Amino acid sequence: MGTIDRRTLLGGTAGTLAVVGLPLPLPLHAAPRGAGLRGLPHGLAPRGGVPARLPVVDPSCALLNRGWLFHEGDIVPPAPLTHDATYLNAKAGNARGAAAMDHDDSDWASVTLPHDWASAQPFVESANVSQGYRPRGIGWYRRTLRLDPADRGKRLELHFGAIATASTIWVNGSVVARNFSGYNAITIDLTPFARFGDELNVIAVRVDATQMEGWWYEGAGLYRDVWLAKRSAVSIATDGVHCDPRRGDGGWQVPVAVTLESIARGEATASVTAELIDPAGKVIATATGQARVTPLGQASVALTLPVAQPALWSIETPTLYAVRVTSEAAGGRDERRVPVGFRTIRFDADQGFFLNDKPVKLKGVCLHQDHAGVGVAVPDALLEWRLQRMKDTGVNAIRCSHNAQADAFYHLCDRMGFVVMDENRVFNPAPENMAQLEWLVRAHRNHPSVILWSVFNEEPMQGTEAGVEMVRRMAARVHALDGSRPVTAAMNGSFYDPQNVSSVVDVMGFNYYQGDYDKFHALNPAKPSTSSEDTSAYMTRGAYATDKAANVMTSMDTEAAPWGATHRQAWAEIAKRRFVAGGFVWTGFDYHGEPTPFTWPSVASFFGILDLCGFAKTAYDIHRAHWIDDEAVVGIAPHWTWPGREGQPVELLVTSNADRVRVVLNGRMVGEQAVDRIMGNAFTVPYAPGRIEAVALRGGREVARAVHETAGPAVALRLTPARATMLGDGEDVVAVTIDAVDAQGRHVPTENRATRFTVEGATLIGVGNGNPNSHESEKAPARALFNGLAQMLVQAEVGRGTVTIVTQAEGLRAARLTIPRIAAEPRAQVAATPGGAFIAGWRRSPAFAASPDPALAPSADDNNSWAFTRSGTPTPPEPARSFRLYRAAIPVRRRVMAEGGVLAFAAIAGLAKIYADGRLVATKTEAAPGPVNVAIPAGAKTVAVLVEAAANQPSGITGVVRVLTKG
Repeated sequence: MGTIDRRTLLGGTAGTLAVVGLPLPLPLHAAPRGAGLRGLPHGLAPRGGVPARLPVVDPSCALLNRGWLFHEGDIVPPAPLTHDATYLNAKAGNARGAAAMDHDDSDWASVTLPHDWASAQPFVESANVSQGYRPRGIGWYRRTLRLDPADRGKRLELHFGAIATASTIWVNGSVVARNFSGYNAITIDLTPFARFGDELNVIAVRVDATQMEGWWYEGAGLYRDVWLAKRSAVSIATDGVHCDPRRGDGGWQVPVAVTLESIARGEATASVTAELIDPAGKVIATATGQARVTPLGQASVALTLPVAQPALWSIETPTLYAVRVTSEAAGGRDERRVPVGFRTIRFDADQGFFLNDKPVKLKGVCLHQDHAGVGVAVPDALLEWRLQRMKDTGVNAIRCSHNAQADAFYHLCDRMGFVVMDENRVFNPAPENMAQLEWLVRAHRNHPSVILWSVFNEEPMQGTEAGVEMVRRMAARVHALDGSRPVTAAMNGSFYDPQNVSSVVDVMGFNYYQGDYDKFHALNPAKPSTSSEDTSAYMTRGAYATDKAANVMTSMDTEAAPWGATHRQAWAEIAKRRFVAGGFVWTGFDYHGEPTPFTWPSVASFFGILDLCGFAKTAYDIHRAHWIDDEAVVGIAPHWTWPGREGQPVELLVTSNADRVRVVLNGRMVGEQAVDRIMGNAFTVPYAPGRIEAVALRGGREVARAVHETAGPAVALRLTPARATMLGDGEDVVAVTIDAVDAQGRHVPTENRATRFTVEGATLIGVGNGNPNSHESEKAPARALFNGLAQMLVQAEVGRGTVTIVTQAEGLRAARLTIPRIAAEPRAQVAATPGGAFIAGWRRSPAFAASPDPALAPSADDNNSWAFTRSGTPTPPEPARSFRLYRAAIPVRRRVMAEGGVLAFAAIAGLAKIYADGRLVATKTEAAPGPVNVAIPAGAKTVAVLVEAAANQPSGITGVVRVLTKG
């Protein structure tokens, strides 16, 4: 099979799957939406295909996710006390402590980004309840970066997707950025600080995660991608292309506004070309322009791309075009390729939301960004799977609660057909916070999925004059940057106060308060409105009776927060009012933290339609009945394994979008009713082991069927991957479901046995089971089943091969799963540069005609007879063959001192012998300049290099010298 290019592949490739450990064969094909293996909950059967390839918007960028070192805890440098130390402390490039270029990081842990160190923390009762009882603290990251000398003259930028939470970033000992939000991207102009060739760059980041912006789990660390951009001297600014299509009287057009910037020494003329590319890859419109750009200045170019009848972007058919913008000037070319969609949006005060002039009810969910096992460091492939789970539920709208999401989220929503309410985190028009709002709009305004900007969520100042003035300024800035989308605010009261922010937003957003829909509409008949947040119903996945003493809530949709409503009640209020544009259920997934209505030992929420792992609760079937129109669905709760309850009545909830539903027990019909699509249908059935079925009927004909079978004792484990293949690109992630089956291969929904597993050909990056009261590690290769299910997340290694997983549990037959790993081209990555210390300064002896004693050294107070020289400085030639000694102290590095290490000489010119603490450790037998790597023993303190130079030839230590750890 050929290599798959991650950057351009849009389709899917089917694969094979093997599951071992069961007494009966399993279906291995990609299952239809909602289908499952025998008794396995909806949507968990393996699918074919591979994850979507996200577009390469900026080809100048490469990922900087590998090669990072991490230290948990703060490192406080000693205060400068002397005049010299104080003087240097105030100078550029002289950071101290962990930010210093020569700081000893030899014993720091190696990590790959995205990285959320809080996800590996234990649960601690004294920690913050809203953050999920996980200590967060302070951490440090360091990364060494080599820049090619050919990069001189280019604009170089570092892009941090987000850092949780307050961060300070240094480059080569100078502070380059301070950021106080965990949700906005940080762009750093690296150019003025950059060093090239063997003179390496050191990036240091201090992250203070004790700072909190939310009342939910926020993670800790460099939890999104980091990129390095290398652009021409005159280039397109980051987020410097605005190309959101517009419909006018004479058809469609794409106005393209391009911001250019220059680091060139002189004024330059840049030519800018914009091309509109259709879904087939054909250029269908072109426009060109020019601009003069001053040194270290900016310039703008405005172009227009006309198109008569484009295919429209919609939820059902999310057709994407692309705008390719190139700039050319003396010294180079730059390019952006921005996906765009042609669609119109409109909020009407009486009729709700319109997409392409067609009414669309917003069937939405609020989403935080964390997942079991990985916290907020969610890889792109897992994010895509999470969104597909929402699509399977019937969701068409997502509210980013309460902050910007990862860049991949918006591209996936564009491609998968979701509309998005993009939400600002901090309600404050002060310069720093306004800059975060401006970033949000600039970064996301080209995405067709984004239909609303939300400036705040539930602010106590919403009913004050100050609050109104704050919103006025924030909304005005949003509209100045994007005139095509309305502004909303998620209000939880103050709707009728004399001063309240509903008067200065374009769309009213109700958080709960469903009893006020009609009153507000009557008083404000010209104001469009939507439910920005609703429901807040409680469910523990797989539990069907509430036990508050055990922190368990039934999944029968009877429990809700005092301010909220059940899933069925909340949607009933939205569905019957056309003027309410739609709703956003709190929440699509459970999330760590905010374990309302409980506290310890609960560490996660109970609100989700799906649990922390994406396993379905009863709410999944409830909302499929509410929201899915293009296929017949039916669901039945609870399961049908209740030993000891024979003959006792069991209350059933059957949900469907058909005309009628029929319940059948062991082949006998026990009832039939006309479907109540919103509230569902209740049946009471005496429990008898066997097979319970809900049959959905339209026109008297069966259109869907849901089945539960009584399971016997568990005899074996089963492993079911979310996808039948993986990409061997080092990034792809697949969620694997662990469950137990009986002798007939039926899922056992009551099994809670502990499991343990091994993984080969992939890395285990996290585990979970959806239990909001579990305190098990989310990183260990073990997890107890919870009400029948657990999950592991595996990330593929690089290259073609096989991923093999074996799972075991006491008393059960083990399961073995193999997943083919397809060869795939990884996304561009900046090569990891080994960390370590440098030996910069050397003492160089006079020239000798014969080889001197290698122990020779200048006395401690001799500053004259031996020269001072630096690595990379050639020694001038002598007229005859000569010998010189070079001596230096080996920098103290804890790990090297304990384990030994490597001296890496980039180049030595001449024949050479290298000594560590007087002991010969290496010999260079070629006179030509070349690298030498020398192993040094633990505890080594000094290095001496005896160089033999030929007549009239430069010699010496002609490249940098680094002290590296082993391996």
